[in-house]
Amino acid sequence: MMHDCISITGLGSVSPLGNTQAEIWKNYTNNFHCFQQETIQQKSICTAPLSATSEAVVMALKNSNSKYKNLDNSVLYAILASRIAIKNANWNDENNFGINIGSSRGATALFEKYHQDFLENQHAQTLSSPTTTLGNISSWVAHDLQTTGPQISHSITCSTALHALLNGVAWLQSGMAEKFLVGGSEAPLTPFTIAQMQALHIYSKKETNFPCLSLDLKKRGNTMILGEGAASICIEKGEKSNALAKIRGIGYATEILKHNTSISVEGICFQKSMRMALQGHAPEEVDAIVLHAPGTIKGDLAEYQAIKKIFCNKMPNLTTNKWKIGHTFGASGMLSVELAILMIQQQQFISIPYLEKQKEPKQLNKILVNAVGFGGNAVSVLLTKD
Repeated sequence: MMHDCISITGLGSVSPLGNTQAEIWKNYTNNFHCFQQETIQQKSICTAPLSATSEAVVMALKNSNSKYKNLDNSVLYAILASRIAIKNANWNDENNFGINIGSSRGATALFEKYHQDFLENQHAQTLSSPTTTLGNISSWVAHDLQTTGPQISHSITCSTALHALLNGVAWLQSGMAEKFLVGGSEAPLTPFTIAQMQALHIYSKKETNFPCLSLDLKKRGNTMILGEGAASICIEKGEKSNALAKIRGIGYATEILKHNTSISVEGICFQKSMRMALQGHAPEEVDAIVLHAPGTIKGDLAEYQAIKKIFCNKMPNLTTNKWKIGHTFGASGMLSVELAILMIQQQQFISIPYLEKQKEPKQLNKILVNAVGFGGNAVSVLLTKD
């Protein structure tokens, strides 16, 4: 159980939705997805790349510093999202805040490039090691923001960003830090990464009006699509007057592995993480849930069954953003937090156009956000307006 309120005082992201709050919200309020057809390995594949505006700021960053030209997009995305977040929170380098930004895959494009070069020339390039480590993300963000606080990177597959949030909360509650920047970054739109998802038979194969049918429990095939992006939030201990939202509950759980990628039919890990996050809060007080819901048959259903177990006959409004921006692996949890914060701020529920319309909630004061990674590493976070 959380001992103190944690305030979210800053938020920043780069994604298929854009890189400014106004642009992102505008794209959330329409019924269009961000998917495009790309030719990868001579095959037409559906992906969710950065928006044109986000791509432009990434290129500007890359060209602004000779050192940045050697960095993977996963690092550049994290730098940009973090710059926006701390500006939003009015932090500066004197705050000496900690950083924990994780990634499921890390420097996928650079790693594939360097490995191909090694296979062809039997020689590793000088920067092949330092630019492909996971720690590379937080250390470069710290360098860019000129902070000397603790720098942590990790991978807990698709729940990575929310595990970063858990870790930041623990640092604040321990008294070891006063401010923490937490998030996730992912740039997985590479041939080998996409091939791995196709090998699992979970990647969407159809060109339809909605190629990713996340949370559609009647779909007959897996429809996961990869997206890219990064999101960071600034967190501080206590009730802050400039809080965008407040973290009132955190929960986490793992399952005993029965298969490398699956979770139990009734989403036992989700049940445990949601119960932990809701300690001290009645389930009927939750107005909405932002689901992980990757667009797979088993994954979506397991999470839904877990929610039914916890909320019984008083189901909150359910939504997700993966039908619109795809699955961004380690960044997905924080992009879901972004959606929850925006809904709280705007007091408007973002529904899914191909599902039966839910009754509009009277208020959006408490929103639960879920994420889970391969093997059942679930995290749930309860966000509130007040």
